Amino acid sequence: MESTTPTLSRKAQIDQTATALFRRRGYAATSMRELAAALGIEAGSIYSHIRSKEELLHRICFRVADEFMAGLRAATADDLAPAAVHLRLAIDSHVRVLIRDTDASAVFLHEWRHLSEPALSEFVQLQRGYEAAFRDMIARGVADGALRTPDPAFATLTLFASLTWLPNWYRPDGKLNPDQIAERLTDQLLGGLATDYNPTT
Repeated sequence: MESTTPTLSRKAQIDQTATALFRRRGYAATSMRELAAALGIEAGSIYSHIRSKEELLHRICFRVADEFMAGLRAATADDLAPAAVHLRLAIDSHVRVLIRDTDASAVFLHEWRHLSEPALSEFVQLQRGYEAAFRDMIARGVADGALRTPDPAFATLTLFASLTWLPNWYRPDGKLNPDQIAERLTDQLLGGLATDYNPTT
């Protein structure tokens, strides 16, 4: 029986292999020679496909950033929906991006600092804009009474901190599928902001 698994292009193979190496060894500790060896090609020939190691890091980080931003736009597309609904959908989308490709997510979260200018500043601006959108959703949710927190900025930082470790523990063959993980994490994170929460009971 013939395999139905699509054959990756050389560029896709390089991206996939580099992503795994950057996650396992770290961007700085991964050499182009190691990447070529992992691909089974001569070290010199890899430059016929890419210009530099940083080109790979740039591609990984900005591809994942684009996925996060697309998810955020979709989550907030309904202007009539309450802020709490936007937030729930945005968290759900964020979780799904993180577990769609855990190697890429880990590189995105931990190796972006190795980008050089002007890409580094561009990436930081994307981060800040993304975080600001969540902060605004939480603040609007507090204003309309659906959420509770004395500090939307702190709540935003706590939310992202809670999700950062996800690529390290998620397993595709685990007992929870992506839908279940997204739902449980979203419920748990929003449960701490719910107006009916009473810490004295």
